[in-house]
Amino acid sequence: MENNKNIPFQIIDWDQVTRTEHKGESGEAFWQTIQFNGLRVRIVEYSPGYLADHWCQKGHIVHCLEGEFLSELENGESFILKKGMTYVVSDDLSSHRSSTENGVKLLIIDGDFLKIK
Repeated sequence: MENNKNIPFQIIDWDQVTRTEHKGESGEAFWQTIQFNGLRVRIVEYSPGYLADHWCQKGHIVHCLEGEFLSELENGESFILKKGMTYVVSDDLSSHRSSTENGVKLLIIDGDFLKIK
């Protein structure tokens, strides 16, 4: 029985993936998105001065590729992530939002595997 969630070996040439713009409360985010069944993989760039326009409840694996950003939790905690650092959170376990002074480039992975069971 074949699992329709299986992903065969493949490469992603990010230079060939369309960039979409998403406005923040300030600044812009540019997403390059690959969507699989139950899995989303993105390269996301935040412009200098970016602040997310919402508190996010979704789970993510976020890896900082370039620059640095602030991940703020609605409970008042905040964390600075720099190039080479990663955060992981499951769906519905925290309200968080991102901001950056000088811009940042991230690899973000999310999907069904981050749902609370």
